[in-house]
Amino acid sequence: MNLKSALIAGVLAMTVTQSVGAAEITVLTAGAFKQVLLAIVPEYEKQTGNTVKVENDTVGAVIKRIEGGAAFDVVIVSPAAIGGLAKDGKVLPDSQTNLARVGVGVVIKEGAPLPDIGSVEAFKRALIAAKSVAYIDPASGGSSGVFVDKLLDKLGVATEIRPKAKLIAGGAVADHIANGEAEIGIHQISEILPVKGVTLVGPLPREIQNYTVYVAGIGADSKQVDAAKALVELLSGPNAAAVLKSKGMEPADS
Repeated sequence: MNLKSALIAGVLAMTVTQSVGAAEITVLTAGAFKQVLLAIVPEYEKQTGNTVKVENDTVGAVIKRIEGGAAFDVVIVSPAAIGGLAKDGKVLPDSQTNLARVGVGVVIKEGAPLPDIGSVEAFKRALIAAKSVAYIDPASGGSSGVFVDKLLDKLGVATEIRPKAKLIAGGAVADHIANGEAEIGIHQISEILPVKGVTLVGPLPREIQNYTVYVAGIGADSKQVDAAKALVELLSGPNAAAVLKSKGMEPADS
């Protein structure tokens, strides 16, 4: 058993008891938290006998699916989105649990010269110098895309960048950097690290960094509340920090 598996198993031993009869739960999650789920779910399933179906999309798309009647046991989105779902009676009262936060980083193709992003002014120069810039399409509801779109206005470079922007409807911006569709990309760090063929230049300068917090809620109509709660307890437990770090995230209270 490797270190990551041992840590996960330790959390499960403390937080999860073997249920009588396996449960199947559905988790709807926004993009950036997907990698953490994929790392932890297999051990959860092994230890509990339960199965987990992970469905991934942007925050906006997840909310639309729930509003359209999609069934789920756990939803993992932003605090504002969870608040709206709670208000609409879609998640159980008092089931909201902070899980993690992730910052925004800059990505280039592996082997390309590293741009200087060590200051706000250097970051602006790097964007202006790039032939193309990729980020999530803000119209898709992705939190990083909405942030980047507003940041361009804040930095006064929107007129230079938007005409050469490669807007990504969903998925990992880094995939489009790896295949040469754009020279430089801006996305959440946890979405950059798993992609092969790219290099994480680093996080945005502290003065303009934006952290997205991910919060879990239990579905109000869930038939597997205990199994859902056990998964959320695992994801929010202290030993999950090692998995979060390996995926470019950190505990929400950091």
